[in-house]
Amino acid sequence: MKNLLSQVDYAKAGKITPEMEEVARQEGLSPETIREGIEKGQIVIPLNKNVTVNVVGIGRGLRTKVNASIGTSTDIVDVAKEVEKAKAAESAGADTLMELSVGGDLDEIRREVIKAVNLPVGNVPLYQAFCEATRKYGDPNKLDKAMLFDLIERQCEDGIAFMAIHCGINLYTLERLKKQGYRYGGLVSKGGTSMVAWMMANNRENPLYEYFDEVTQILRKHDVVLSLGNGLRAGAISDSMDRAMVQELIINCELAELGREMGCQMMVEGPGHVPLDEIEANIILEKRMSGGAPYYMLGPLSTDVAAGWDHITAAIGAAQSSRYGADLICYITPAEHLGLPNKEDVITGVKAARIAAHIGDLSKLKEKTMPWDKKMSVKRRDMDWEAQFQLAMFPDDARQIYRERSATSDSQTCTMCGEYCANKGSLSLFQDVLEKSIKKGVDL
Repeated sequence: MKNLLSQVDYAKAGKITPEMEEVARQEGLSPETIREGIEKGQIVIPLNKNVTVNVVGIGRGLRTKVNASIGTSTDIVDVAKEVEKAKAAESAGADTLMELSVGGDLDEIRREVIKAVNLPVGNVPLYQAFCEATRKYGDPNKLDKAMLFDLIERQCEDGIAFMAIHCGINLYTLERLKKQGYRYGGLVSKGGTSMVAWMMANNRENPLYEYFDEVTQILRKHDVVLSLGNGLRAGAISDSMDRAMVQELIINCELAELGREMGCQMMVEGPGHVPLDEIEANIILEKRMSGGAPYYMLGPLSTDVAAGWDHITAAIGAAQSSRYGADLICYITPAEHLGLPNKEDVITGVKAARIAAHIGDLSKLKEKTMPWDKKMSVKRRDMDWEAQFQLAMFPDDARQIYRERSATSDSQTCTMCGEYCANKGSLSLFQDVLEKSIKKGVDL
């Protein structure tokens, strides 16, 4: 019989697990700090008792992590390409992966993706639930509780490490949306929109909210993180922080507290479109109302008019989010709002999000992160090209650009300034100053 204890159960009992020790090693913290964070509900470790995946800590005091999302659509179903994208996301440095398919054999796709990578893989169970109800009954609104909860159990058994479950959409939240009476961006969450339609068609409460204790116990049994989905999130910056979105956030923060009391690892999901001046307030609200539960931000996109370049608008929002305390950033690709991402889009999205997360960490975790940048500065000053490549976040990219654009194979400078290179000049002009800095230990 499987051990039903979760990371939360162990943490509450004062026991440090191997996973907690590994997170501590990665983050340069004590295992006891990680245990306390999990006990308080401020740190989670996405995993699953049925599979072995990379150990990743998400939460307070830890490096901001990056999630990549892949998945088929009803128009394009190619399992091999999704597996290829999953592997590309892992190679580009994603910390976690979400498998969000809605077309094809969803069980097969999920299992193939989980098998292909070492990343913790998450998903949104409502996607498959409504797809299966449509195939079985010809109507997604005929989805019943038994089918939904059996599916969640099946997906956990397959090895899903975290689930975005839309528990915070309830009748009260829906009433706020109705009384508000407008939305510039409408509803943009596939799972959220489908659940709203189900509730209105059946005139019933959301079963994920009504039977929340059953949901948590399924995930707790497999030690899966319950990520409270943001089904009424703003899909336009003009909708950011409206009453419907904030009401769902309030409910999700309450559920995060309840869930961890039940022994389940809990995370809260944030909005997708937020103007820069509201990002800090949004994170303060989530942290205050949830007791510091890890916050998973979907982007956020900081403008609505940059189609084709939304990996940039999201990176700007993500850097601010990381700075103010967001713990996991979901990447956005150049194809956002335009089409299904390809492999190159996935790689670009992961890299942009990783840069953004690091920029935020330079403020949030300055003592941990600044030494890396300082080392790069010194090697750039000294024109030590190979050391620069090794220190770069993306070494191959940096090396390729330098080599392709060098004037000669043994060039000391790059072709930006050539013989007028400021660094080359300063090395001779201020050699005595540089030698003093080295003696003082400034040269890292």
